[in-house]
Amino acid sequence: MLDRTTTKFSHVKPGDTDFVSGGLRDFFLYRDLGIAAATNGKVIAHLVRANMAPETGTGWHYHEADFQIVIMTRGWARFMYEDKETLVQAGDCVHQRPGIRHFLFDYSPDMEYLEIVGPADFKSIDVAPVCAVPAPTPWK
Repeated sequence: MLDRTTTKFSHVKPGDTDFVSGGLRDFFLYRDLGIAAATNGKVIAHLVRANMAPETGTGWHYHEADFQIVIMTRGWARFMYEDKETLVQAGDCVHQRPGIRHFLFDYSPDMEYLEIVGPADFKSIDVAPVCAVPAPTPWK
C-alpha cells in the first residue's frame, strides 16, 4: 500500500511559480513544480528553458542520481551520451541511466524540457572528455 505520510498533495499552476535563474546552469532558467517539497526531497521536477545561446554547453558530466528523465516540451537539444550524438526534439523522452556521461552542447532558442530526477538534491560530477563534441548552432 502507498505510504501517504511521506509525501504531500501538490498542484502547481503555470502562474504559481516563475522561471528563475540560479539553477544548475546559468544559461538556463528553471521553474519549480513543487515536487521536491511534496516528496520531501525524494524527487525534483522542474521545467528548464533556454536563456542564452549555447556557447560552451554543459561540459562533460554525470549525475549522482537514482533516476532521471528529460521530456522535451518545446524546441530541440543535442546531447552527447557517452560517444553517441542524440537529437532530442519536442515530444521525445530520454531516460538518462545513473552515471551516464553526457554533454548538452546545442539547443534551440525556444528549447524547454521537463526534467524529473530522484533524489531532488542530486549532484553533477564533471568528468574528462569522452570524445570530441560538435560546435553549437549559432542563434540568429
